[in-house]
Amino acid sequence: MTTNTDLIEERPNRRVRSYVVRAGRMTEGQERHFRELWPAYGLELTNGLLNYAECFGREAPVVLEIGFGMGDSLIEMARLMPEKNFIGIEVHPPGVGRLLGRIEEEKLTNIRVFCDDAIEVLSHCIADASLDTLQLFFPDPWPKKRHHKRRIVQAEFAQNLREKLKVGGQFHMATDWEPYAEHMMEVMSAADGYENAAGTGAYAPQPAWRPVTKFQKRGENLGHGVWDLIFTRIA
Repeated sequence: MTTNTDLIEERPNRRVRSYVVRAGRMTEGQERHFRELWPAYGLELTNGLLNYAECFGREAPVVLEIGFGMGDSLIEMARLMPEKNFIGIEVHPPGVGRLLGRIEEEKLTNIRVFCDDAIEVLSHCIADASLDTLQLFFPDPWPKKRHHKRRIVQAEFAQNLREKLKVGGQFHMATDWEPYAEHMMEVMSAADGYENAAGTGAYAPQPAWRPVTKFQKRGENLGHGVWDLIFTRIA
């Protein structure tokens, strides 16, 4: 397992990463779930471009979530919206192991999982104009000014995502860090080919279908606000 020594440190010819792979150990249960359930629900970067009908055994709207953490909200959305197919991406194996166990526990058939870098997955595995929704909930805000370049929501990232969304598809973000919400709003409002679903400069109300996670509850208990932003691909 890679430790917390700076994977995202700037080095020649290396992309600045928006995350650090932390040295968290999987529990015995998470390890067992990873080993036993990955063949059924796991997706590999090396397999290349996904065919959603083959992957899920059906045609349905596709929702992709970047950074699902321990997977609670992704499980809840998949359970409440069985008519949609969900793809989750997470770099931290303990969260992936836990999610796999929850998929099996809930007997869900509409979730597939990558344990890899979202940028690489989008580049190599997701066809252009194929996604109905992209979700990015509570990413690392990188609050220190010198780290702002590591925030995942940047102009180039917005355009990379736009290529993967269908026209009319939506990019949904949420954060409990107000300066990052303002950064997201600035980046997305300036991005070509998008329209703010809530109106120019406006934050969206939290949709009923986005679960309140333990992370969000903890932030709200500490007095943090929560900001949702939803931008629609229009071109």
